[in-house]
Amino acid sequence: MRTTRALAASAAAVAALGLAAPAAVADGMNTPSNVTALPSAIARGGQLTITVNNCSTPATASSDAFPTVTLTSGTGGLATGTARVDDNARQGTHSITVTCRNGVMTNPNAFTVIGAVRGGLGGSNSTGATPTDMAIGGGLVAAAVIGGGVFWMRRRSEKRI
Repeated sequence: MRTTRALAASAAAVAALGLAAPAAVADGMNTPSNVTALPSAIARGGQLTITVNNCSTPATASSDAFPTVTLTSGTGGLATGTARVDDNARQGTHSITVTCRNGVMTNPNAFTVIGAVRGGLGGSNSTGATPTDMAIGGGLVAAAVIGGGVFWMRRRSEKRI
């Protein structure tokens, strides 16, 4: 008899908890979540795409690296927008704060601004040959001259028939 009462009491508790859980989960899904920026590493002046889940419009996104932009609503509560990173934005990580009709969310490490990239030079930052390059090149030329001279001298000493 005791086992039946304990079993009935625990079944009632599980049922009450099971009925309350969907309401708690649904309440948490009405706020913005998952603020992302692509690409996550971008140079100054680059274009950044911002996406937010569970965001109802009107919505805006702001950061210290770009001016406030308006987000547009998409399917499934997904809001997106495009921002251009300022030319004078500081290097390092930046946050994005999204303000939606149903709440506010901040991603503290949303993206990283990197320094300017020198294109066309293979990533080198020096101009011209360094002293090491000159020494290596001079050694190769000297070895070629000595090797050519030795080969020429050996060919001269042979007698032709």
